[in-house]
Amino acid sequence: MECLIPRVVIAATKSGSGKTTIVTELLAAFRQKGVKVQPYKVGPDYIDPGYHKLASGQPSHNLDSWLMPMDTMVEVFANSASKAELAVIEGVMGLYDGGRKGISSTAEIAKSLDAPVVLVLDCKSMGASAAALALGFKMYDKDVKLAGVILNRLGSDNHEKIIRDALEELDIPVLGAVRRNDSLVMPERHLGLLPVEENQEQEIINRMGEAMASQIDVDEIIRIGKSAGAMKVQDKEINDNGKSKVRIGIARDEAFSFYYPESIRVLEKKGAEIIEFSPLSDDELPQVDGLIFGGGFPEMFAEKLSANKALIEGIKGAAHDGMPIYAECGGFMFLSRAMEDFEGRVFPMCDILPCRVKMNSRLQMVGYVSAELQTDGILGKKGDVIKGHEFHFSTEDAEDGNTEAKRAFKFTRSRNGSQYFGGYSNGNVLGSYLHLHFAGYPQAADSFIEKCVEYKRKK
Repeated sequence: MECLIPRVVIAATKSGSGKTTIVTELLAAFRQKGVKVQPYKVGPDYIDPGYHKLASGQPSHNLDSWLMPMDTMVEVFANSASKAELAVIEGVMGLYDGGRKGISSTAEIAKSLDAPVVLVLDCKSMGASAAALALGFKMYDKDVKLAGVILNRLGSDNHEKIIRDALEELDIPVLGAVRRNDSLVMPERHLGLLPVEENQEQEIINRMGEAMASQIDVDEIIRIGKSAGAMKVQDKEINDNGKSKVRIGIARDEAFSFYYPESIRVLEKKGAEIIEFSPLSDDELPQVDGLIFGGGFPEMFAEKLSANKALIEGIKGAAHDGMPIYAECGGFMFLSRAMEDFEGRVFPMCDILPCRVKMNSRLQMVGYVSAELQTDGILGKKGDVIKGHEFHFSTEDAEDGNTEAKRAFKFTRSRNGSQYFGGYSNGNVLGSYLHLHFAGYPQAADSFIEKCVEYKRKK
């Protein structure tokens, strides 16, 4: 089918150019104008979409051609943007950066959506060279539709004029000129921006929108978005009978906040009723047939998590009873025996999986991976391969004492092909550093729900 969706990609020349701040400010400005805007983030990032939602009022979806097939990604985009007046897609890193051979780069996603691109230029300590940089990005791949640039971190009117004059000679439109303003910078942490769950600064977001309205031609960006042509989409919408088969508990609070909205939606469409709970503040589990612990920042709340003995005992009891439990990254850390934080303090955790985790000062792993299941379990059969992503500062150290647990996956790094074993599978419990997307691998959702159905019947 064909659908007409106004859409624009906001990209940058490199990481750290300020595009997340620019996009957040633009989303707030559009909302203040009364434009119903739908945000997106290229790549596997969880934190930036939280700010998108705070600014736009709409959940932000990830567009990633590694985590899901390209046609599925386009379908996710079209379905979620169908009622929006404008779709705004924030890029990842630099315009042409991504996985190996440019997989899931902003340029690849822009071309797959046939969307015009606005390039954010970090102009700090740069004059006319900014124009040369913009020209290089425009000429590198002529299939990328560069519609104009936003000048960011300008120091003065003269600084702006130098760059504007150079770009005018190249016929590259300037859509905005943003001054350096440290009061509108969002706080950061070791994985990137501070998650929005801990930074509900709606006042700052509103001020950002007001600042953008005076520094960027918002109406022109809307016009550029409306210039995008019709898209061809293969509609493979999942249909169900509207009845819930099982209840699945999702851990969601300041410690566990990394979830893809569309991934949860796949579980719902396949018959799961989602029940959220907080490992930080709840002292008992909800009445559910399965549990999912997503990623997040449990290391920042290790003492409080460890002190919630009542909930931990409930989780251990559920695991002992055979309840399906799936844990990703931060959730995996929570199911381990103990966690050592950045200061070297050790806190007991759930003691379900036979390992300890330790936070390190340096990033341990970031990148796309293929994960081969090493045993039959809650996500599928031995030998099944799931594409996913890893991003963590902690490391896992195996401990003796649980002979039943087996390594969950054999990982293969996309970038260099190196292989290693990671995570653990023990009965109906599986945890690892892997982040997966159920829209990209719905077989895992089917398998998990079926295990939950079996557990419900046994109860």
